[in-house]
Amino acid sequence: MRENEKKDWLNELNSLVIKSQQDVAGKKSNWQDIYHLVILPMYNEPYGIVKESFDSLIKTNYPLSKMILVLAIEEKAGEEAKEIAKKIEEEFSNKFYKFLITIHPMNVPGEIPGKGSNESYSAEQAKKMVIDPLGINYENILVSVFDVDTQIGKEYFGLLTYKFLTCEKPQRTSFQPIPLFTNNIFEAPALARVVSFSATFWHMMQQARPERLTTFSSHSMPFKALVEIGYWHRDVVSEDSRIFWQLFLHYDGDWRVEPMFYPVSMDANVAPGFWKTMINIYKQQRRWGWGVENVPYLLDGFRKNKKISFKTKFYWGFNVIEGFHSWATNAIIIFAMGWLPILIGGHAFDRTILAYNLPKITGFILNLSTIGIASSAILSVLLLPPKPKGFRFWHYGLYLLQWIFMPITLIIFGAFSGLEAQTRLALGGKFRLGFWVTPKGRYGVKERRQ
Repeated sequence: MRENEKKDWLNELNSLVIKSQQDVAGKKSNWQDIYHLVILPMYNEPYGIVKESFDSLIKTNYPLSKMILVLAIEEKAGEEAKEIAKKIEEEFSNKFYKFLITIHPMNVPGEIPGKGSNESYSAEQAKKMVIDPLGINYENILVSVFDVDTQIGKEYFGLLTYKFLTCEKPQRTSFQPIPLFTNNIFEAPALARVVSFSATFWHMMQQARPERLTTFSSHSMPFKALVEIGYWHRDVVSEDSRIFWQLFLHYDGDWRVEPMFYPVSMDANVAPGFWKTMINIYKQQRRWGWGVENVPYLLDGFRKNKKISFKTKFYWGFNVIEGFHSWATNAIIIFAMGWLPILIGGHAFDRTILAYNLPKITGFILNLSTIGIASSAILSVLLLPPKPKGFRFWHYGLYLLQWIFMPITLIIFGAFSGLEAQTRLALGGKFRLGFWVTPKGRYGVKERRQ
């Protein structure tokens, strides 16, 4: 990741053009042919957060003349959101090739209000109002969907274009960066920082095993494929992972995710007040856990699609189900394994060899886990953004010590939220979750603690 951040990917693309011109077979396109459709769904985020994201976009080391920006707001957000969108348009519209504001109507039958329905509407409008009138080849367009608080690194679009032009099947590939929840990390309480970095480390590890990688949050994909599948499903909450399964099933298993090994930074979950922050973290984790709604979708798709091999179906089915099962149970099992069987087993169990060895086994597992916690603590310090005024050297000690809260975060914000999401899916009906928008804001430490 650090190597990719340091490299000048526009220079790499210029070198790639020379190579492609020498390619007799003509299999590669020049990077100047590629356009980027960037969709930023927005609900009730304040102007400052939206502006920060656009500031990062115009600083990219890539020609803005190849970028089509869509600020996708919700009608439900009211006049304030429209005013913010107009202000952003006045400030940034002349920076890009094309700039479009879309207003997703509310109360559309068959839709769940949320990112998926908004993104689908905005992509359709971009196709109708910009792409088709200009006659841009769909195969030369990459669409990137970013949360409106996402700040893009300088080399993101250069690296994305390079990956697209050099991967084996560019029209059958999504591209996934590493999410860093660090925009406002110095405003977050310790528990929120641990949760945020834990999510980052999980997605960072996933990049190292691309055979199991699916799309999450901010990512990119070919526009042609998006049009062919009919855009994002409008009746789901977890549209970021569902789009992978839509593509996977539509193309008979011929779809993969290319890891970018490059970060995009987003907001950590922070609210004005400690307990409000904790509640928001739980709701966000529960919404992520609601990704389990994809399990019945993909299993039903496997049942209907006879072209996907049984081996592929078994591999993905097992890994996805096991992943959600582990999410909801592993932390609780490890926490209770050492003492709960002894507590409820009675005298008969106390006299067994297992009762004697169980605390030792649990202790060994927990000792091993300290290696992961220690490495996480060190990495979290290395990934901190530029330090604000007032940050002292001794603060590093606090940022290392905060990881003692990791067992709490794994159980409360991991296992409990996952169990609730899966239970709600099983019960169905009124228990089903809708799309919960994570509140975004910038709060000073004093304001947050009020």
